[in-house]
Amino acid sequence: MNKKLGLAVAGAVLALSSAAQAGIVIPAGEWTIDINGNVNAFVSTTSMDKSDVVAGSVHHGGGDSSNRKSIGTGLLPAWLGFTGKTRQNDLDIEFTMSMQPGASNNTVHGDGSAGGENATWLNRQTYVKFGDASWGSVKIGKDIGIYGQQAILSDMTLLGVGGFHVAGNGLSGSAINTTTGGIGSGYQYAAWRGQLTYQTPNFNGFQATIGLMNPNQVGPDTGNSTPQSRFGVEGMLTYSWAGDVSGKVWTSFGSYRVRQNAAVGDYIGATNGTTISAFDLGANVNAGNLGLTAYGYTGKGNGTATLGFYGIDQDGKKRDGSGGYVQATYVIPTGTKLGAAYGVSRVDDPSNTAEFLDSTKRITIGAYHPLTKNLNLVAEYNRMKVEANGDAETKADTYSLGAILFF
Repeated sequence: MNKKLGLAVAGAVLALSSAAQAGIVIPAGEWTIDINGNVNAFVSTTSMDKSDVVAGSVHHGGGDSSNRKSIGTGLLPAWLGFTGKTRQNDLDIEFTMSMQPGASNNTVHGDGSAGGENATWLNRQTYVKFGDASWGSVKIGKDIGIYGQQAILSDMTLLGVGGFHVAGNGLSGSAINTTTGGIGSGYQYAAWRGQLTYQTPNFNGFQATIGLMNPNQVGPDTGNSTPQSRFGVEGMLTYSWAGDVSGKVWTSFGSYRVRQNAAVGDYIGATNGTTISAFDLGANVNAGNLGLTAYGYTGKGNGTATLGFYGIDQDGKKRDGSGGYVQATYVIPTGTKLGAAYGVSRVDDPSNTAEFLDSTKRITIGAYHPLTKNLNLVAEYNRMKVEANGDAETKADTYSLGAILFF
C-alpha cells in the first residue's frame, strides 16, 4: 500500500480500535502521553428518486423526495484522543480518553444543544488497560464493541461518508454527529460499550478477545428490542499474516438477553425475555497496490443496523438479520486509492409488518488521495436502495467531497 495512504488508514484504525500508532508524543516522567486524532468535513448532497419512510431503516428521507444537503463530519467522527502509557511492576499500563467534536449540527443553534446523537461533542472512549506480552491484557471501560468491529474498520468509507442518514430532519443531511458509511447496508454497527475484556497474546498471528459488555439500551421505540436482562457477551478470533501477500481473517460474535421496554408493552415477558445473537466472518487480502475485502454476518433476533435494533417484532417473534459486503481497492501511481464496494443488509419479518424494512442495498465508488502524509482528499458516490415488505421504498444518490486530516 502507498505509504502516505497507509498512514491515513492507520490513523483511522487508531481512532476506532486504540491501536499503537503515535500522534503527538510527550514524555512525562514515568508516563508517555500521546495526543492523537483527526479532523474531517465533507460537502454532501443527496438526490432522492423516492423517499418513503421505511420502519426499521436508518436510511430514509422522511417521506418526501426533496434533495438533502449538508456540510458535516463523515463516518469517522472528528477525534481528539489522549492516551497515557507506562511500565510498572512488570505491567504495561494504559489509559485512553477521547472526545468527538462534530463538524456540524442540525439544531437551530448548530451547537449540539439538543444532546444525544445530535450533540456536537460525543464521548466514545474512557478505559484503563493493563497486561503483559506473556499473558495478554485486560481492559475495563468504554471502547468500541467486539462484534462487527473489523467490518467497520475494513470499510473504505471510514475515510469518507458512505450511506446517508437524514431521518426526516428538514432538508439537511446532517441529522446526527456522523454519517453511516456501510452501517445497515453491509454490516451492523459495533457500537461503543462499557466492557470488561481479555485479549490473549499474539500466537504467531492468532489472537482472541472475549468480553462482558454493558447491555446498551436499544429503543425504547415500539418494535425495538431492549437489551437489559444480563451482561452481553462478545468475542473475536483473528489471524493476521505479513509478506508480499498480507492480510487478516476474523470471526466475531455477540449475544444478549433482551426484553421489550415496559413503557411500550412487555409483549415478550418482562421476566423471561429472549436471547438475540449474531456472528460474522470476514477477510482482508492485500497484494501490492490491490486490496480485497469480503465480509458476511447472520443472526437470530439481531435485527437491522445495530445488534438488537428492531430485533423483536410486536408479536414477540425474532427478526433475523443477515448481510455482507465485498470491496476492492487499488492504489494508482499518483498515490490515489480508488475503490468500489457493494453491500446489502436484509432482515426477516415473520409477522410481515406492512412497510417494515426488507433490505438495504448500497453501491459505493470512492477516490482517496493523500495530498500529504497527514492530509487526504476524498470524493465518493453512494447509491442506496431501501425496500420494505410493502410498497414503501427509498432510492437515493449521494455525492460527497471533503478532506480528512490525521495527527
